[in-house]
Amino acid sequence: MTVAALIDVRRLGFRYTDGPPALTDITFRVEPGETVAILGPSGAGKSTLLLHINGLLPSRLPTEHSDEATITVGDLPLTSANLNAVREKVGLLFQNPDDQLFCPTVARDVAFGPLNLGLSPEMVTARVERALAEVGLESFADRDTMRLSMGERKRACLAGLLACHPDCLVLDEPFSNLDPRGRQQIASIVRRFSGTTLLATHDLDLVGDLCDRVLVLDSGILCADGETRTILSNQSLMEKHGLSVPTCRDPATMNTEKPSASSPNVTYNSDSGSEDRLPILDHNLPDDPAVPLSRPPDGAPA
Repeated sequence: MTVAALIDVRRLGFRYTDGPPALTDITFRVEPGETVAILGPSGAGKSTLLLHINGLLPSRLPTEHSDEATITVGDLPLTSANLNAVREKVGLLFQNPDDQLFCPTVARDVAFGPLNLGLSPEMVTARVERALAEVGLESFADRDTMRLSMGERKRACLAGLLACHPDCLVLDEPFSNLDPRGRQQIASIVRRFSGTTLLATHDLDLVGDLCDRVLVLDSGILCADGETRTILSNQSLMEKHGLSVPTCRDPATMNTEKPSASSPNVTYNSDSGSEDRLPILDHNLPDDPAVPLSRPPDGAPA
């Protein structure tokens, strides 16, 4: 039996008012448990694409293919009727954490999502404590969100997503404006997440460490889709789309321990020329980020 993709995008098109097409005929699948990067130059349409996945930016303006476009998350087509259910499955991290943090303290911000899911106060408290522990902010519960560093703000945002137990994380530039330690802290959270992750980034070295697969987007067109090491080692492809081959590692050796759930071949668009990772911990974050974790059993406290 074929396992349904967690994210299935078909013929997605989008045009901002009075502008050129921002997305044109985008089609791809993300399988359960995959970690997939979207690469491309600035203005390629990466953020626009991510905002569609949980319906924040619906294709309501006409494009050549928009009448045929569909987005499915799990078994739910993205429609007005299913919008809340889809958003429960997809946790979206904005590029700027200040667009996401709005409560006076970290704990209250992390609690916002679970409270809106209708959970009991006891369950909300448990989820907040566990999410803060996972992102290393357990001592920051009462901290003013405006007094956090950039890395702490991004981790607080991730805690808010993880407290809702999403099936998928959609991350817009999660490593931007961070020092090396902050980048590795975010990477550790992504690595340990047991669900599906779709992220847009310019950090190609971390893509090589984290991602099973890479999509290359340029001028709103999906130009290539393939295994991480295959894409990143293709110098002509990378340079053609304003990208550079990672400098810290040999791309041909990247991510060999985590084979892709998709075809190993690269798909090019001619038009443009499980280590178990877990959303919420049952215990304090181990020092070794490679320790495999498992989701709490059904019926266990959330």
